[in-house]
Amino acid sequence: MSTDGHLDQARDSLELLLQDKRLPPEARAELADDFRQVRAMLDKLEHGHIHIAVLGRVSVGKSSVLNALIGERRFSTSALHGETRHHEMALWDEQGSGSLFLIDTPGINEIDGDARERMAREVSQRSDLVLFVIDGDMTDSEYSALQGLAREHRPLLLVLNKCDRYTAAQRNELRTSLLARLEPVILPENLVEVSADPAPRVYIEVDADGRETESERLAPPDVTALKDRIWEILEAEGKTLAALNASLFAGDLSDKVGARVLAARRQLGEKVIRSYSLVKGVAVAINPVPIADLAAAVAVDISMVVHLSNVYGLPMTRSQSGTLIKTISGQLLLLMGATWLVHLVSSLLKAGSAGLSTVLTAGAQGAVAYYSTYVVGRAAEQYLAAGCSWGEGGPKWVIRNILDSIDRDSMLVQARQDILTRIGR
Repeated sequence: MSTDGHLDQARDSLELLLQDKRLPPEARAELADDFRQVRAMLDKLEHGHIHIAVLGRVSVGKSSVLNALIGERRFSTSALHGETRHHEMALWDEQGSGSLFLIDTPGINEIDGDARERMAREVSQRSDLVLFVIDGDMTDSEYSALQGLAREHRPLLLVLNKCDRYTAAQRNELRTSLLARLEPVILPENLVEVSADPAPRVYIEVDADGRETESERLAPPDVTALKDRIWEILEAEGKTLAALNASLFAGDLSDKVGARVLAARRQLGEKVIRSYSLVKGVAVAINPVPIADLAAAVAVDISMVVHLSNVYGLPMTRSQSGTLIKTISGQLLLLMGATWLVHLVSSLLKAGSAGLSTVLTAGAQGAVAYYSTYVVGRAAEQYLAAGCSWGEGGPKWVIRNILDSIDRDSMLVQARQDILTRIGR
């Protein structure tokens, strides 16, 4: 696919998110900030902007690296711990491109580190290229953060800053150690050595009389290798990087949207299942004819599955719902045959009983009917939530897990009380 094709695909995926009608209003409100960022991402794609974020611990020289790239002091640098409080952005008008923006972030180990690390991670997730700055052998927190970025498939450059502090031999040893530890997260060409803010150098001058004079001079920043590598990447795949990042962002937000939609549907589905379970329990309890009980049970179950299929946006006919119920019921007969036997026996008992015993057996039978419909509903709901699929384990595995997750005795007691209360009304 061409780079323009990647951009079009990313743009389409972002626009689809903004137009998603499935999302309930309250869920859309919770994701409002994410949707604002989608719009910002679309604007970024339209204008061809590339965002490059810097990430790393406090005091490794993140801001100094960005200042050295720009060629002027645009980002704050300080000996104070945690000088960068919020992410900062500046245009990097290298070669007159007018489309490159550098983003500084708080250190990943600053005070209130959890919140700031989360913010820094979010900035990097919306950037097209991440410069992860270190100043020596990696700490555990740096290694963990870098691994996390790699798992998110972010394009990465590992920037070893303050190289002027090391001898050539030390630098080679450090480089070899880092690459060995980070294989295959960082390729050798993506480990770049810089000196963004070199320490002053001491010079000794000897005059004609042999007197020595000592002075300090500032050395210029050396980020040439980093600039070269950034431009190699941008020239080769700049548009693709922007599209990849947009697609990843869209995918992350799509997962959030999907989770919110599914949660809303599950909440509504639970109400639907409980409602039909009670209807079936009452219908079975008050109907004195055993065979009619069973017919009513099937009719209620079919109506419930049709209702659930509409909740999940996968409408099913009554015939299709009946076929699904046959599959579920077949597994239930295998897994809880004793319960179904109690159902049939109590139906016969009710037919030959009268007075108080009828109420008691009717309540017991209705509770079993309530429970069975609840299980059928939960199984049908899981099938629908998975896109009309039972998954690798098949229906038996799904239904077994549902049965294991329900406290049958407490549900039967509660169902019986609800049914008798409804009948009493």
